[in-house]
Amino acid sequence: MPESDDMQLLARFARENSERAFAALVERYVNLVYSTALRCAGSPHAAEEITQAVFIILARKAGALGGKTILSGWLYRTTRLTAGNFLRGEIRRQQREQEAYMQSLLNEPTPETWGRIAPLLDEALEKLGERDRQAIVLRYFENKSLGEVGIALGASEDAAKMRVNRALEKLRQIFARRGVTLSAALIATAVSANSVSAAPAGLSLSVIAAAKGTAAAGSTLTLAHGALKLMAWTQIKTAAVIGAATLLVAGTTTVVVERHFHPHLSATDLSWADDPRNWKSDSRVIDRLPPVFIFRPTRFPNERSSIQFGNAAVNYHYNKALEKGVDITGLIADAYGWNSVRTVYPADLPTDHFDLLFTLPEDWRPRLKTELKERFGLAAHMEKRNVEVLYLKVAGPNAPGLRPPGGGYGWASTTGSNGERETTIQHHMLGDLTGWLEGETGKPVINQTGLNGEYDIHLKWKVPPGQSENEVFQSAIRDQLGLEFVPGRENVNMLVVEKTP
Repeated sequence: MPESDDMQLLARFARENSERAFAALVERYVNLVYSTALRCAGSPHAAEEITQAVFIILARKAGALGGKTILSGWLYRTTRLTAGNFLRGEIRRQQREQEAYMQSLLNEPTPETWGRIAPLLDEALEKLGERDRQAIVLRYFENKSLGEVGIALGASEDAAKMRVNRALEKLRQIFARRGVTLSAALIATAVSANSVSAAPAGLSLSVIAAAKGTAAAGSTLTLAHGALKLMAWTQIKTAAVIGAATLLVAGTTTVVVERHFHPHLSATDLSWADDPRNWKSDSRVIDRLPPVFIFRPTRFPNERSSIQFGNAAVNYHYNKALEKGVDITGLIADAYGWNSVRTVYPADLPTDHFDLLFTLPEDWRPRLKTELKERFGLAAHMEKRNVEVLYLKVAGPNAPGLRPPGGGYGWASTTGSNGERETTIQHHMLGDLTGWLEGETGKPVINQTGLNGEYDIHLKWKVPPGQSENEVFQSAIRDQLGLEFVPGRENVNMLVVEKTP
C-alpha cells in the first residue's frame, strides 16, 4: 500500500485510538521490525522485546509524526536505536549470549552471500545518508517497485532508480572495506531475499497488547522509555554554552592555528569550509559534508550553538558534531561528557572561542581530548572532592507539582519577552533532571526525594530586579513542585582539569 495509507492509519489511531488501524500497521511492518531487531540483538527473545518496544514508541508518537514520514524508514531507524539502547542496558551475560547467537547464525548453512553480508548490513546502512537508507529499506526490505520507491521519496521513477543504485554502490564500497567483495547486484539479491523474515507466530498480538499498555512487561516499558529518551537526545539540540566565567582569568589569550584533518581532501577542496551555509545547525546539511575534522578560532563571534548526533545505536558514539563560538569550558564538557558544575578548572584557561566541525566515521570525542592536550596542555581525571552540594528533598506532602505522565515525551524551555522563563518536562524521572538543576543552581544536586516514578513538570519563574536568580528558581521549585534544596557537603566525583607539561 502507498505510504499515505500508512499515515492515514496512524492518524486514525492517534485521533480515534483505533485498535484496528494500529493492528493493520503492526501486521504490515512487524516482520521488518523483528528481522532488524534480530540482526541487531542476535537473540529471538530480545528481538521480540525490542519489537514490542518499537511499536509502543510508535503508539506514543503517533500524533507527532509528520504526514510525509516514510513509516518503514522511521521504523527501521527506531528499531536500530531501540536495539542499541537494549544492548547497552543488558548485562555482560546477555552480550555474550548475543555474540554466541550471531556466531551460530554464521555457522548455519545459509546462502554464502547473505552469510557474509548479514553481520555487516545494519552497521553499513547506518553509514548511509537518511534518504539513501530509506531507498534501500523501501526497495529491498519491502520489495517495492522503483515507481513505488519514487512516490514514497517524492521523486520520479528514474530518480528513485539513481538513488537506489547510488546507495547500493555505497554499500558495496563499505562491505569491500570490511573485506567482503561482492557486486552490487549480488548484494541487492541477497538483501531482497533475506533481510526480512517471518516474525514468530503470535508476536503481532503481543505487540498490539503491549502498545495498548495492557500486557507489556516492565522491562519492555523500561526499554521503550529509554529509547524515547535517546531519540529525544539524538535530535538536533541548539543551546547556549554554559560558561564558567568566574574561573577564568580575564585577558588570557591563546593563539591557535587552524587545523584540519581530512583523509581524502586537498586544501582547495576545503574552500566550502568558509561558506557559512555549511555551518548550519542542521543534521541534513552536516550529513552532506565530506569527512573532515576542523578546529579553528571562531568565525562566528556572535553565535553560540551546538549540535551532536550520529550513530548513537552503536556503542553510543556520536560521529557528527558542529560547535560554533564555543569556549574552552564547553569543549572540555563535550570531550569528557561532564557538566561544568562538577568540573574543577585551572585558573588560567584561555578566553578564546572556537568552531569545531567533525564528520569522520569514528566517535569525535577522543580526538577532541587529544586536541585539548596537544594545543592547550589540558587533561582531566576523575577525583572525589568534598564540596558544597544541594540535597533535593520533598518539601510538602506528595510533591503536588509532580503530575503523573501524560501521553507526550519531551523537554522544552523558553524565555518570554518580559523575562519570564518556562520549562515543560514530560515523562522524566527526577534523577534525569539533576544536570538541569545543577545548571540553574550552580552546585551539585543529589536526589534524596525517594521518588522513583516518571513525572510531567511545568515550571515558571521570573527574576525581579535586585533579586538573586538562584533564590527565585529555588522558590519556584518549592512553591510549584513541592520540592526543596537543602544545603550540605558531600564527597562527589569531580572532573579535575589540569595543565600538563
